[in-house]
Amino acid sequence: MGTWQLVLVGLVMLLGLFGVVTPGLPGPPIVWAGALWWSMTERTASAWAVLAGATGVLLLNQAVIWLLPPRRPRGAGITRRAFLVAGASGVVGFFVLPVIGAVPGFLAGLYAMERRRLGGHGEAWASTRTVMRSLGTSVLVELFACLLVVGGWLGAVVRG
Repeated sequence: MGTWQLVLVGLVMLLGLFGVVTPGLPGPPIVWAGALWWSMTERTASAWAVLAGATGVLLLNQAVIWLLPPRRPRGAGITRRAFLVAGASGVVGFFVLPVIGAVPGFLAGLYAMERRRLGGHGEAWASTRTVMRSLGTSVLVELFACLLVVGGWLGAVVRG
């Protein structure tokens, strides 16, 4: 697989990650499509293993999201920008502190945006808790699953 094609697959997966925190874009199917594209072009044992792992993780993700309470974005009072910042900080946290950094990164980004919007610690913390109860947990679960797939793909590409 050429360098440009790898870059395009990476951009498709990045679009899928943004799709998790942006309403209207189906994040997990886009990330899975990127893994499928790469594995169909690469055709190695590790590529098929990444695709199988991605399929399993994203199917498990759908089952877990189905068990969580439904998303209620209207009552949370959260802006799209706050979710984009929280998602971006979750992605950064995932790679700075491998795997487990996604959760504190997401929460820190969300808290920072709420603190900026509301001004004080108490109000920002209460708003962050409300957002996480209403829709943040399902977004975080979906983002974490997509990050696992992207991390597995990136590890397979770097390894060889």
